[in-house]
Amino acid sequence: MAALAWLLVPLVAAVGAGLWGSWAGRNRKTAGDGVELAGYTRFREAMERRTEIRAEAKEKSHSDAH
Repeated sequence: MAALAWLLVPLVAAVGAGLWGSWAGRNRKTAGDGVELAGYTRFREAMERRTEIRAEAKEKSHSDAH
């Protein structure tokens, strides 16, 4: 009987892994590409502004030095 109990351990683990795998692989409702692209556009614009601010600061520091 003890051997049967030990055989239940991997069986329960396999069933649990199968349930978790089906839950993790489920289809989720997605917002679509529009939201992702809008977020990327905002990110890109922010990076461009940051580059412009750095360039202006660099030019100002070089003009102040001369």
